[in-house]
Amino acid sequence: MRIWIVAVGFILAVVAGLLTFQQQLVSALVLPPYIEWAKATEQAGVQTGEPLDTKQLLLAREIGIKHPEKVRLVYVDSVPFPYDNLMLTTVGEALGFIGEGIVNNAQVFGYAIYVRRGYPLTTPQLAHELVHVLQIERSDLQQVITQHFADLVTYGYENSPLEVEAFAANEKYRGR
Repeated sequence: MRIWIVAVGFILAVVAGLLTFQQQLVSALVLPPYIEWAKATEQAGVQTGEPLDTKQLLLAREIGIKHPEKVRLVYVDSVPFPYDNLMLTTVGEALGFIGEGIVNNAQVFGYAIYVRRGYPLTTPQLAHELVHVLQIERSDLQQVITQHFADLVTYGYENSPLEVEAFAANEKYRGR
């Protein structure tokens, strides 16, 4: 019995060590180039996107965004991803961001909300994206990206705390 307890403890320690190593590896190799790319993507979107209309500005203020006038909607054929970086593409596919059959309809980069043309950006869906703008505004883009990657590994997309908060906005604004 004692050997079995020691063996299980050893296995749990090895698994915990591997998870810690994986998170450190992602933090050191994956996040810096993705964050750099995301910041450049935000800058491009803020320069080229369209400002929110009056109704959208009211929604952004209601959600709690301090500077809704800075938010821009950028309509694109496909939401951008750094496909030219093999490591980021591999991680994106592993996390389910990109790949066969996956369509990203909208994604927030700071104050720039990239929206796939043809995607009906209803009030609930816009509220969801605006919550992500609020999350970034509460801290910063780098911190939110870092948290989101860690949360995806720990909780998966649907249960990630940042997504749970954004999905709550979908429900709150359903029917509007």
